[in-house]
Amino acid sequence: MFRRLRAFLAVDAENPELIRAQQTAFTRQIPLLYVMLMVNAVALAATHFHYAPLYLTVYSPLLLCIGCCIRIHGWWLSRRETADHNEAVKQLQSIVYVGMAIGIGFTVWSLSLFPYGDAYTKTHVAFFMAITVIGCIFCLMHLRTVALVITAVVLLPFTLFFLWTGHPVFIAIATNMAIVTIPLVYILLKHYDVFTELIESQKALLSKQAEMQALSDENQRLANIDSLTELPNRRNFRTEFVRRLQNASDQGRGLAVGIVDLDGFKPVNDAFGHSIGDKLLMEAARRLMAFSEYGVFAARLGGDEFGLLIEGGERDIDLRTLADRICYALHQPYYIKGITAKVSASLGLVSYPEGGDNAVQLFECADFALYHAKQNARGQAVIFSTEHAHQITRRSRIDQELKNADLEKELSVLFQPFVDSETLTIIGFEALARWDNIALGRVTPDIFIPAAERNGLMSHLTLILLEKALEAAKLWPDGTRLSFNLSARDIVSPSTVDSLLSIIAKSGFNPANLDFELTETSVMTSFDLASTNLTRLMNNGIGIALDDFGTGQSSLGYVHRLPLRKIKVDRSFITDIDTNGLSRNIIRTIVDLCRNIDCVCVIEGMETEEQVTILRTLGCAIMQGYYFGRPMTLDETLVRLQDQRKADGGNFAAAVA
Repeated sequence: MFRRLRAFLAVDAENPELIRAQQTAFTRQIPLLYVMLMVNAVALAATHFHYAPLYLTVYSPLLLCIGCCIRIHGWWLSRRETADHNEAVKQLQSIVYVGMAIGIGFTVWSLSLFPYGDAYTKTHVAFFMAITVIGCIFCLMHLRTVALVITAVVLLPFTLFFLWTGHPVFIAIATNMAIVTIPLVYILLKHYDVFTELIESQKALLSKQAEMQALSDENQRLANIDSLTELPNRRNFRTEFVRRLQNASDQGRGLAVGIVDLDGFKPVNDAFGHSIGDKLLMEAARRLMAFSEYGVFAARLGGDEFGLLIEGGERDIDLRTLADRICYALHQPYYIKGITAKVSASLGLVSYPEGGDNAVQLFECADFALYHAKQNARGQAVIFSTEHAHQITRRSRIDQELKNADLEKELSVLFQPFVDSETLTIIGFEALARWDNIALGRVTPDIFIPAAERNGLMSHLTLILLEKALEAAKLWPDGTRLSFNLSARDIVSPSTVDSLLSIIAKSGFNPANLDFELTETSVMTSFDLASTNLTRLMNNGIGIALDDFGTGQSSLGYVHRLPLRKIKVDRSFITDIDTNGLSRNIIRTIVDLCRNIDCVCVIEGMETEEQVTILRTLGCAIMQGYYFGRPMTLDETLVRLQDQRKADGGNFAAAVA
């Protein structure tokens, strides 16, 4: 029995949201209930002051009011405090027991006053108790248990007491109050059900909102995170870049921006498959994330390119050390599924504010530093400097002049001879592009060719230069060969190949005497398409030569898959051939390779007689270099060819003497 009563009086602590709502409601309602009780008690005590003893009219109500004031003070202090769940449960539980005690106290006190006074004072007692019941029901309806308990504590003694008096008026009052309390209790119960349902609805709504917020947060995360590496993506990098740049500007702090590119990633991806390539990128991302403790924010910008934001990067010496450590970490071997892959990392860096005062300018400077690293310090870090700024200015000017130039007029072609290694006679010329601009003067190919590629003008240049070269070559004796260089964009563009074939057909030059030279790097950008276009050229009688052999990532992997007629060995292999036995062995191996795959071996870069002698003994078929002639004009080629004919079978040395 006692356990059931205790369970009935216990507050349900299993619903935290309901507990919190009840506690919030009572911080406003309980003080009002106590104020109502005190006002009614003072009024009741005043009407009995001249009839009842002091302990009933002064001391007892004073004691009850002090208890009410203590409770009001406690609730008043808690109105701005956020109680945790356990504290809220204790606070609500205290309402049940304290409410019972105060209800019993006020009931006993008020009934004790009934014997004193006249009919009016006795009626006031009945009115006081009736108001108390109604007030408790409405002020405590958010906690059903305590409302019912206090109603029972007050109403039952009230009803029994006034029924016991035997007076018809008081019996009527007691009966009326009991009957009226029944619908009030019903309203109490229905209101409590509605209140709990409202809390459950709010709970469900909050849960749904939490789910929606979680979904929104997840979508936001996915929109800003690279799904493969789990690094921030390009969009996130841009946002973080702007934010950190603003902080650096406001706080006067340093900031460095870096772009990392993995050198040699594409050959690994092609050789071992995208699965291995993806895991390599994931591992590279993990290595970059390890530098977060040094203030490095890393993001994947796309492909094998990563962006870095380094806070406090105002000192070049510290930045250089950190950059070198990053490159070193990315250069270490990658062990993936039994495969050992190795790549290097070129890194371009720029510091704020030295490199610029806005995100666009800084990123462009970092990109230029990366370009410089890949061109001149592959696998290393390059920090943007004043010299680089001058180069950007000049590059920008070159770009503008190239776009506005009259290329038909300003472009020209020079020719460098190549000779038969047995007879040392000229058998053809390589066409070399030159650009003479009114504003810039003579611009070398290593500058304007990359500019043309950047600005999408390379194919246009190629077609103009080919027309000029073919026009000149028609003046040479029959059988004289012409070599012409194609860019990466040329050999992957079917429309450019169509234009090349059209120009050759219109020129009247025999395509059997024409060789197109291309580098291995240009083929690697899109091998299948390049191979298809090169086959089209070969089917029209044009020879294909692989230039700069030996400097690419995997030359042997492409040699047997391309329709090659010639292989040109890079000049770096013969610089010390007269003193280095290893260089001679390498050249001998390449010559044997060319012979075995039915290709002509061309060696370029000859500058001394000793080199020529050695290479002739190694079996090289064709030679080219300053020893035989520097780039020359068309008229100079005609003179050289005329002198060669006059030599009447003499060797080339005698002809040039």
